Amino acid sequence: MSGSTQIATDPVPAAALTEWLRAEVPEVATGSDPVDVRRISGGHSNLTYRVVDAAGTPWALRRPPTGGVLATAHDMSREWRFIAALADTPVPVPRAVAFCSDQSVIGADFYLMGFVDGVVPGDVEAGAAMPVEIRHAAGLAVADVLADLHAVDPDAVGLGELRRPGSYLERQLRRWHRQAHDSAVEDLSVVDEGHRLLVERRPVDEELTIAHGDYRPGNLSFGPDGRIGAIFDWELATLGEPLADLGYLLASWGRPGDTVREITSGPTTLEGWPERDEILARYAERSGRGDRIAGQADYFEAFARWRSACIGAGVYTRYAAGHMGDSTEDPETARLRLANLQEQATAAVEILHRSAG
Repeated sequence: MSGSTQIATDPVPAAALTEWLRAEVPEVATGSDPVDVRRISGGHSNLTYRVVDAAGTPWALRRPPTGGVLATAHDMSREWRFIAALADTPVPVPRAVAFCSDQSVIGADFYLMGFVDGVVPGDVEAGAAMPVEIRHAAGLAVADVLADLHAVDPDAVGLGELRRPGSYLERQLRRWHRQAHDSAVEDLSVVDEGHRLLVERRPVDEELTIAHGDYRPGNLSFGPDGRIGAIFDWELATLGEPLADLGYLLASWGRPGDTVREITSGPTTLEGWPERDEILARYAERSGRGDRIAGQADYFEAFARWRSACIGAGVYTRYAAGHMGDSTEDPETARLRLANLQEQATAAVEILHRSAG
């Protein structure tokens, strides 16, 4: 994982972590001094740290935010379960090393995984590190790996018991609408309208596969040839509708000339990346879902933008309450965060009206 870092303090106390590693994870080299722990920049929810042991070997640690944890969110054991289950599949994931449920160690559940080197293009600046000549292949690899993930049989990897009765989309619409209303955002009128339209037009022919929930280039590590070394940030992973992942990817895929911003910053506005239509066609070919995509791609992009607005409301609330570790935001940044979530909710409504016409 690449990116700038800053020294972490209370969220991961190095001395306590070192004692736990010494006792529980013998493959991590510990010496007389604590391991080096640094926050990896980026991420608005669960926190990621780079841990370097006494031998100079890097590892990665994930823990929840320091407060303001929403119901059903930030479950470290869930993230751990997915990356451990996918270890022997074609899906690239970090190596699951150790899980700790003893909250007395650092104040929360956490897990340790192998550190995957490569470029993680969480924004345009990071994406500029990827040579122009590999970007098209890298973009097609994004579609290929998503199709590979959706091809994994949940029962075969021990995740079948996560299957829930009823509609995944119905649960998602209810969950995120509720969490938006639990936030500090005062004006949710457009979010409410998007929810109404999404409920009215919900497809009835749902599929159930492993769904990442936050699949985009900024949660992937790319090697020098454009191949994907790992998928990160499994916080929202579940058994759910695969086209929800596809819709989220498309809504995250910003391109020059877009009139509506992508739902989260990424590298694809730069030269060389494939167009959305190419990603759609590549995924359709690889997954065999062309017929469904033809009729439902707009719905799932709208769902992704609406869900992004709801998640943004929760992120705004945690920043406002000071629960994002040592990160702070000035009033102008907070204002822009509110404006962006309203923009995404509005875009979702417009897509739904346009597709209906």
